[in-house]
Amino acid sequence: MTDFVSAEWVASRSDLRLVDVRDAWEYDGLGHLPGAVNVPFDSFRADEHAAQADEGDGSGMLPDEDDWAALLSSAGIDRESEIVAYDDHHGVFAARFLVTAELLGHDPERLHLLDGDFSSWQLERETSSEAPDVESTDYVVDRPASTPLVGPDEVAAATDDPDAVVVDTREDEEYDAGHIPGAVPLDWRDLVDDETRGLLAREAALSVLESAGIVPEKRVVLYCNTARRISHTYVVLRHLGFERVDFYEGSLTEWEAQDRPLETS
Repeated sequence: MTDFVSAEWVASRSDLRLVDVRDAWEYDGLGHLPGAVNVPFDSFRADEHAAQADEGDGSGMLPDEDDWAALLSSAGIDRESEIVAYDDHHGVFAARFLVTAELLGHDPERLHLLDGDFSSWQLERETSSEAPDVESTDYVVDRPASTPLVGPDEVAAATDDPDAVVVDTREDEEYDAGHIPGAVPLDWRDLVDDETRGLLAREAALSVLESAGIVPEKRVVLYCNTARRISHTYVVLRHLGFERVDFYEGSLTEWEAQDRPLETS
């Protein structure tokens, strides 16, 4: 499963493909983890309006498969690559890269999110301004047989299921302005430690989740606006051992485009 790994773990390994998803000017101008390749967030982020044309198959704003394969090939990533992704925003953009990789068939056991981000790494470890020499690959997308993706009908049904909890990972102000009826609020940043810029300690994270009614015994259905913020929460929940975590890729972009009801607080 996609999980969090420490800076110490990353520094001790020489067999990783490190992926920096910041903008190119940050990667080049501010430095990066030694050996990291640059795959900017905008290069794999489909247009926000992609979900509006979606027919409810769960694809939401995932990039085109051929585009994704070409992007990973040019970054020297193959199907066997052990990937660690990072950004400088507490991991939320890097998480989106990793979840995209998982949804498009990369082995989740080989996908890792740096616990912390570039700012926390550079406080204690060396950085580089040299881009590595990369040999391109022939990456092939092979979607998995089972997937956490769900469509709007499944989300609506989950709001009436006592064994499920639908979770809105946006800011409280956004939730109050309009959310899927029956959803509970959980700002994704509530699971981030402001000091380390990484994940809260395990017990603290579980306490935050439990206070929102999110417990391992329940099926969890996640959404936000365009599937970026739920990517981070998805990785957190899987890392903590939650087994039933569904991912509404279309999120509110699709929900509102289909003129489905919203609830305000």
